[in-house]
Amino acid sequence: MKARECRELTVQELEIRMEELYRQLFNLRTQLTLGQLENPKKIKEVKRDIARVKTILKEKREAGKDKV
Repeated sequence: MKARECRELTVQELEIRMEELYRQLFNLRTQLTLGQLENPKKIKEVKRDIARVKTILKEKREAGKDKV
């Protein structure tokens, strides 16, 4: 997921996306433990996506506070 795509989403959509990413990370870690993970680089990609979504969520929430 690109940052540009994340910025187009609402705060609620970003929160839902973050929950999905955490579930995906859990599943990938489980697969890694069981030796079933084919692409270990996927874990790193998901972690970066989580960080990206968290950053954009924080920016949007701070921007919302300035308006109030």
